[in-house]
Amino acid sequence: MSTTPEPVPGADEQAAQAAAEQAEMTEQKAVRLAKRDRLNAAARDAGGGAYPVSVPVTTSIPAVRAEYGELEADAATGVTVGLAGRIVHLRNTGKLCFASLQAGDGSRIQAMVSLAAVGEDSLASWKDLVDLGDHVFVSGEVISSRRGELSIMVAEWQVAAKALLPLPNLHSELSEETRVRSRYLDLIAREQARRTVVQRSQTVASLRATFTARGFLEIETPMLQTMHGGASARPFTTHSNAFDTELYLRIAPELFLKRAVVGGIDRVYEINRNFRNEGADSTHSPEFAMLEAYEAYGDYTSIAALTQTLIQDAATAITGGSHVVTWADGTEYDLGGEWDRISMYDSLSAAAGRTIAPATPLAELQELAAAEGVEVEHPIHGKYVEELWEHFVKGDLVRPTFVLDFPVDTSPLVRGHRSIDGVVEKWDLYIRGFELATGYSELVDPVVQRERFVEQARLAAGGDPEAMRLDEEFLRALEYGMPPTGGMGMGIDRLLMALTGLGIRETILFPLVK
Repeated sequence: MSTTPEPVPGADEQAAQAAAEQAEMTEQKAVRLAKRDRLNAAARDAGGGAYPVSVPVTTSIPAVRAEYGELEADAATGVTVGLAGRIVHLRNTGKLCFASLQAGDGSRIQAMVSLAAVGEDSLASWKDLVDLGDHVFVSGEVISSRRGELSIMVAEWQVAAKALLPLPNLHSELSEETRVRSRYLDLIAREQARRTVVQRSQTVASLRATFTARGFLEIETPMLQTMHGGASARPFTTHSNAFDTELYLRIAPELFLKRAVVGGIDRVYEINRNFRNEGADSTHSPEFAMLEAYEAYGDYTSIAALTQTLIQDAATAITGGSHVVTWADGTEYDLGGEWDRISMYDSLSAAAGRTIAPATPLAELQELAAAEGVEVEHPIHGKYVEELWEHFVKGDLVRPTFVLDFPVDTSPLVRGHRSIDGVVEKWDLYIRGFELATGYSELVDPVVQRERFVEQARLAAGGDPEAMRLDEEFLRALEYGMPPTGGMGMGIDRLLMALTGLGIRETILFPLVK
């Protein structure tokens, strides 16, 4: 056997191959358009056409499989059903044709179109007009073939929607580019893609159920804002013609949810979209789904316990009762039990082999960062501590872990620690080695909050594009009195990453791509 590697096609070869594939697709489309025309012409006499407004379904493929899935080989039920599905396999052989019909959930059933059952004209039309990818309606008896395959012995059939383009090869893996750009093809072809959509829906439903059981109310806050805030991030900007003013797509709902707490909605949450004009990679997307929640008379300890419950309940929802989730690559990951809690400063000190505290001089942190090759864009104490922590500690976190007590100068919306100077009562939750959620004991003192905003304005003037602006309307709301509150935020897309082991572009159904 030769061990010589096959040559990799050059750019010209790849271009020629792409052109040939496009020409073939164009030719197939022309053939299918002609079949569409014949279907529509026949519809003038018999009704239907290539795209009928409805077909007389009486049941679904999943329902038939659930009821008759254990039917023994070469058996008949005497039961007639009408169902529809997409043709994903087609074999026309003489007097008997076979088609595999697929439902939206991926379940399949075989349709058998025979000369004896449908007649010569109908069989000829099937062979002439039906292609892979078409949606078809079939009516007939539920049977089991000689090989034991659950089938419909077709008595009547009708095209439900004519596909003008051929399906990709369902026996070959779709490229990541095709999966992301043409998610509809991914959903047709791949069980994992369909499963992820279901798991996302189950996860969001579980989150809402957990909140409802604890007396939280779901509200909606503005996505178009005159002042961006609630997080350290760069916003998207747009223009309102009606108000003739610049607006921002929100980077977080936090400042409006806190207004609701001021107004007396003591337990409040929102699940909705956020937009951040920043980089895109395996854990970041410019548009993403976010959960934020606030609990009056809670703190960062109680909100951590709630967050753990939310995630464990979601794991139970998608697994059918277990905290152990199975990722797409087959790895099992245990989300059960009590999760680890570590201090940012203590864990950094242990990993770096030297004491690093809130009082550590900036020059010493800069020296350590330079020695480790860690670059920090904005030279403040907290930025150095957080970047060094990610360098030394983050990569070693395997179990779900709450990282506690952050520097005060990077957390402008967080209450100062009740017993440790220079830090705030904030945690970040790490699962699978990435940050999944963050939680605070919320800063509710309007005087201190103004001081923090002023410092953020100074950073913005110094060139920090992620610094927050001074929000007078929010400060005015705080001046009416906000009770002690715990708050948290968690990315829904990242939660799916933790539950499924997939990248962020797989957990978002229609991600933004160039």
